[in-house]
Amino acid sequence: MDWREFVESMSVIEQALGEDPGGAYGRMDFATRDRYRHVVEKLARSTPRSEGEVARLAIQLARESAAGKGGDDRTAHVGFYLVDRGLPQLERAAQVRLPTLETLQRVFCRFPLLCFLGSITLLTVIFTGGLLVKAHADGLQGWNLVLMIVLSVLGSSHLAVALVNWLATLLTKPHPLPRMDFSDGIPAQSRTLVVVPTLLSSAQNIEDLIEALEVRFLANREKNLHFGLLTDFLDAHEETVAEDESLLRLAKVGIDGLNEKYPGAERDTFFLFHRPRRWNPQERIWMGYERKRGKLADLNSLLRGGRPQDAFSLVVGETAILPAVKYVITLDTDTLLPRDSARQFVEPWPTH
Repeated sequence: MDWREFVESMSVIEQALGEDPGGAYGRMDFATRDRYRHVVEKLARSTPRSEGEVARLAIQLARESAAGKGGDDRTAHVGFYLVDRGLPQLERAAQVRLPTLETLQRVFCRFPLLCFLGSITLLTVIFTGGLLVKAHADGLQGWNLVLMIVLSVLGSSHLAVALVNWLATLLTKPHPLPRMDFSDGIPAQSRTLVVVPTLLSSAQNIEDLIEALEVRFLANREKNLHFGLLTDFLDAHEETVAEDESLLRLAKVGIDGLNEKYPGAERDTFFLFHRPRRWNPQERIWMGYERKRGKLADLNSLLRGGRPQDAFSLVVGETAILPAVKYVITLDTDTLLPRDSARQFVEPWPTH
């Protein structure tokens, strides 16, 4: 028996949350749905309402928002009222009475810097005051007392920082992002491009880049996942040097070879985006404009409808699919992409 399927089929909360007007709840992974259910259970323990009633209240708030703002608005998703900024609204509607410790957690999280520094200051004053009272009672006076104050403040502040850091780990907890269930593959509306900003320096370097790109692809074979090299030439004192053309040809052949070896179901899977050198008057050298940051900015411009020739001297691969790319995963040359990790990168659903 699939325990998860059994639990969800018998859960009153699951049946209520499944009516999410935003339509996202049913497409989320089990861990996210389970987290939503646990929030409902937790709220129900602090209110006279049942778990089913709390879940239906969350759905009611989402429906009211959908009616006013449309089903595509994030406030039309039930998760907005369970794990996001709409939670206080649900708590008021359900007449939730929070425990004292959780109330303190909320205050701490609402004003983190003030609470952090204020707690350190308060503890330092308390510890230092205790030491000074004891020192004065023992007859310490004058410059010896002043020296005692300085040493006490230094020692007490270190102790206070350590204690506050420890308390912070107890009062604050990580909040995992809600995730969609892409176990059947990345959908077309979440089409993703994995790019490696790098330099074309030698024939061996290019062969290594092509091989590494193939390995990443083999570990993350998805219909709507694409891979590309985002390249510049090495800095030079001239706009072009003798080996530029041969290196660029080798990179093009490598990308074309991958597209032939692993043909996509609809579009090319592999791309090459290469930029020419630009004159940098500050450094007085020919180089890729703003190097890595510039490459990524030019790529984003291309994905948002810009013309390839505006930034790139060569684009290999079918560019018609590029405007449909929603996410870009950027990897360093030596960064791996373990099995199915690309899918996990794009599964989180932005509720903020």
